Amino acid sequence: MTTKNLLVELFVEELPPKALKKLGESFAEALAASLKSQGLADAASVVTPFASPRRLAVHVTNVAAKAADKQVQQKLMPVAVALDATGQPTPALMKKLAALGHDVAVLPALKRQPDGKAEALFMDSVIKGMTLRLGLGVALLETLDRLPIPKVMSYQLADGWDTVHFVRPVHGLVALHGDEEVDVQMFGLTADRKTQGHRFEAKSPVVSIRDADSYAQQMESEGAVIPGFAARRAEIEKQLKSAASKEGLLPIEDEALLDEVTALVERPNVLTCQFEKEFLDVPQECLILTMKANQKYFPLLDAAGKLTNKFLVVSNIRPADPSAVIGGNERVVRPRLADAKFFFDQDRRKSLMDRIPGLAKVVYHNKLGTQGERVERVAALARAIGDRLGGEALANQADRAAVLSKADLLTDMVGEFPELQGIMGRYYALHDGEPAEIADAIEDHYKPRFAGDELPRGQVGLCVALADKLQTLAGLFGIGQLPTGDKDPFALRRHALGVIRMLIERDLPLDLGWLFEASQVKDAKVAAQLADFIYERLAGSLREQGYSALEVDAVLGPRPQQLGDIPKRLAAVRAFAALPEAASLAAANKRVGNILKKVSVPVTAKTDAALLREAAEIALHAALAEVRPKADAAFEQGDYAASLQTLAALKGPVDAFFDGVMVNVDDEALRANRLGLLAILHAAMNRVADLSKLSA
Repeated sequence: MTTKNLLVELFVEELPPKALKKLGESFAEALAASLKSQGLADAASVVTPFASPRRLAVHVTNVAAKAADKQVQQKLMPVAVALDATGQPTPALMKKLAALGHDVAVLPALKRQPDGKAEALFMDSVIKGMTLRLGLGVALLETLDRLPIPKVMSYQLADGWDTVHFVRPVHGLVALHGDEEVDVQMFGLTADRKTQGHRFEAKSPVVSIRDADSYAQQMESEGAVIPGFAARRAEIEKQLKSAASKEGLLPIEDEALLDEVTALVERPNVLTCQFEKEFLDVPQECLILTMKANQKYFPLLDAAGKLTNKFLVVSNIRPADPSAVIGGNERVVRPRLADAKFFFDQDRRKSLMDRIPGLAKVVYHNKLGTQGERVERVAALARAIGDRLGGEALANQADRAAVLSKADLLTDMVGEFPELQGIMGRYYALHDGEPAEIADAIEDHYKPRFAGDELPRGQVGLCVALADKLQTLAGLFGIGQLPTGDKDPFALRRHALGVIRMLIERDLPLDLGWLFEASQVKDAKVAAQLADFIYERLAGSLREQGYSALEVDAVLGPRPQQLGDIPKRLAAVRAFAALPEAASLAAANKRVGNILKKVSVPVTAKTDAALLREAAEIALHAALAEVRPKADAAFEQGDYAASLQTLAALKGPVDAFFDGVMVNVDDEALRANRLGLLAILHAAMNRVADLSKLSA
């Protein structure tokens, strides 16, 4: 079967830039998948997506003009129903054949084959392969249904009657199989080979595509458009680096901004612009944000990472004299920077402390009160954490930082740019004469803001960040606002992971139970839900870091209260699992746990030496008396690896005990004594981790 390459393009009005990359990829993948499912393309077909502001397109190799016919066998009905006693066809069979478009002529070709316990009649037939003209229409319909369209538009077709629903109005459809047009219709359009290039710089208004393989080259040479998203992005990145290098500077790195700009231009042209140096007196975070968010510019930094007064703009045109484009962009950015400078100057006229009363008028949550009330709770918790970690001095600093932490929410700058909360608080705190530790904590208490973000830089910031996140968790869990499915409007999963990271990575000597208590979590059910939530997040995080499910389950089984210990416990479990005695001891531990679970009354972990009868239980008692103090001593010193490895000496006595001693004997006193011995063993083995989890 001969094949040719296929090109399909939808020419549309400007697509939403933040969705373009995903739209282009989905359009190509879905259309190719549909063609493959119909037998028109094969597994070896190469799929190349194209996406620009005004087009979605795909190039697929090895596409057939018609799919191969398929031999199929269809079950008609049981023989007992299809044929009468003389072997003649019944009316039921004739009716079935008629429904399939056949008559008595097909009877000799029918086959009798076993079908379970009885025989049935089967008919072999051929399903004609789908033609590309029909198959492409099906593929387009399926593809359009699957596109991740952020917001659907409705518009009328040229006939004035029919309404179409799509991401943007479609004005052109190209479908080429090799150099032949495919007669397919969609959006009231009949596919041909004509499309449009760049609005202003194309060689001619209409570009006639010669064949599927010439699309990218013709669009670039005749249409002045780089149609491939990846190719256009690479070109922009290259031009950004080149233009910055000529100035001896570095463009700011922002993958999301680069994607968005790639989705805004068809023929990128990077130009260097500048603004007045006086604006550099404004914090660079403000200037960078306004240039990126409002204008889609790339600020330029010096080698030390400090903002300069130069920036790069990605233009969609390439005039011989770019001065007008440069001047226009410089004029546009100036009012934005002037606004930022005005906000900064105005905000500094009022101290953060003077803004705090205003927080009492800002609602945080209708069930949790105002931001002012929230700040009071965070400050109390931050003070308690500070006292635990560093005494009165740290407690006072944490309290002060927490009190000031939300004041910048009432500033003009943060009102205009919410992303700058905390960052502006630090600048204003320094301006107010606050110590650097307090100012840094105001910025850092939002950290870590996302996966991989840095932690607060100092102890004061740690105290306030922990308090802020724990108060958020405690408050929202307390009113039943738990995350459900993929919905987490208050980012509680992120807050929990932030708490986990700070406790572990800074090895803070703080018990979870104490933190819940200090956070005013008084309801036992809420505390249990919150603990489960944190341990679930922790388990997922540890598995992502490469620890096995068995290791994670073993370490988190006893619910260690100080999360800072967990890396040492994991290392100890991994080392223990490598010992030759590990498998046997883990299995024994699991067996002990199962025995103790089945006892109807609580088991006391103690034994009466006078009731030890069998040699094996006497030997286990003696081994525990020798091994347990050593394991406990190592545990208390934080040497979890040594504590677990000491337990290896119990393998022989434990194996002998289970081989030679009956636990559930009729003698009640003897049974209780042996259960007590097992309880001692169980407690000794599970201080570092639940070793039974290591048993397959």
